[in-house]
Amino acid sequence: MSVHLINPSHLSFGVGVITPRWLFVIGGATPPVFGRPIIVDETLEPLDPSTVAPGDIVGIGIHTGNALRGYEIGRELRARGATVVFGGIHATLYPEEALERGHAHAVVKGDGDVIWPVVLDAARRGTLERIYDGGRIDGNRFVPARWDLMPADRYMWGSVQTVRGCPKHCSFCSVWRTDGQKPRQRPVDQVVDEIRELRSRGFRFVALADDNFYPVTLTDIAMAERQGNAERTAWLKALRAERFELMARLAELPPDMFFFTQITMEAAEDPAYLEAMRKARIRGVLVGVESVTPEGLKDVYKGFNYAGEALVERLRVFREHGVFVLGSFIFGLPSDRAGTFEATAELAQRAEVAFAQFVMLVPYPGTVDFAAWEKRVGDDVPKVDGIPLTRHWLIPHERRPKVFAEHPVMTSDEIRMRTQAVWDWFYDFRRIWPRSRCTPNLRARLAFVLMSKLYRQMYANTGIATDSARVSRANRWARLIARPCRRLFVTKPMPELSPSWTPRASMADQG
Repeated sequence: MSVHLINPSHLSFGVGVITPRWLFVIGGATPPVFGRPIIVDETLEPLDPSTVAPGDIVGIGIHTGNALRGYEIGRELRARGATVVFGGIHATLYPEEALERGHAHAVVKGDGDVIWPVVLDAARRGTLERIYDGGRIDGNRFVPARWDLMPADRYMWGSVQTVRGCPKHCSFCSVWRTDGQKPRQRPVDQVVDEIRELRSRGFRFVALADDNFYPVTLTDIAMAERQGNAERTAWLKALRAERFELMARLAELPPDMFFFTQITMEAAEDPAYLEAMRKARIRGVLVGVESVTPEGLKDVYKGFNYAGEALVERLRVFREHGVFVLGSFIFGLPSDRAGTFEATAELAQRAEVAFAQFVMLVPYPGTVDFAAWEKRVGDDVPKVDGIPLTRHWLIPHERRPKVFAEHPVMTSDEIRMRTQAVWDWFYDFRRIWPRSRCTPNLRARLAFVLMSKLYRQMYANTGIATDSARVSRANRWARLIARPCRRLFVTKPMPELSPSWTPRASMADQG
């Protein structure tokens, strides 16, 4: 009996940008009695079903975007005699769907770190229940990833999680509903040990894969103090102090290491926090800008963000502290008009964001937007191949629309074409090259250019294009760019940094 852990994808790029963390965390949660888990990441290469034997146990993690491919895999492997278990955000939201369409024997909701061994034991005994609820575990119970399971020479960046949960309630995001609004921070020593292991394997760049790296704002603390809530004030200040402790420890790691994370724009109002990030070499942050207009921010319940020139100034604050921004913008909001696209592209350029992503509004399950959309369309919902648009993730990719909700003044095709045009404009070489000056040397500048082109191919051309030939061509280009790009990010391993390394063990390894 073998345990297989599968990350589904309908496209494979040969090389991954960031390690899909859940695979290696659940690998770490697999008890030794079940042997070495077999990892399959389809963003690298497609699954070979013949590697799964009758009686094997298969864990498939799905989010909404890859649920359809996950269900295909589940059906095929159950037919081969495997025991199939689904988990992940989408399975948490739709456990019955995974049971029905994925032919799952069982579904795990919530965090899998602690419940996974229970599920495996039940599968071995033949006593599986249909649904298991892993809940939301405390940060000190997060399982460290098993990086020894990682395929060699396939990823550019490692990933480590320091906190789960986000206190915000953005209308387009499901994280605050699935992971909760209470930040659950992981002990600093555990985080640092895992990062040291990644560096020991040659990873210089690590994504701090958090829902929100800035879980406590100065505004949160001030509000608790005004309310006279001493207990909450003390708790918030303790969480903030732990963030600073973590960043101080990151600053002590080898100086060739750099970090990237996800954060809200409110951090721009906290100079002490940004300075600590600079010292910790957190060089890049994904900031959810979403919209450049006040109306758009109101659409997504993100009134704490800024718009217009105030937005430009806030984004530049990050850069002034040596933290470069990947700005995330949403198109297709009800207040968007034809001029919004050009205005957004120009603002991103003027604000000097290093990277940008321009996504079309998709109502994802578990979000406020999805609930409102589903209620609005009611029973009178369009269908594709008999599948209602309110279950768009079940429509085959080649038939799946790119925009789902009706817009007051623009057609779906217009939104898609204007979005693609913004990607093309922002990632034109004539604009990439000047932006690459933010890097310290020629090697880094080359990595910046290649990464920009790869990012565009992987996330725009394969995600927005409706022409299957263009998608295939973009996938081929991504595969060609990815390997040389990876070599620019990794470096010589430092095995002495691994917590388990000793000189005696190293000599034994060398024979």
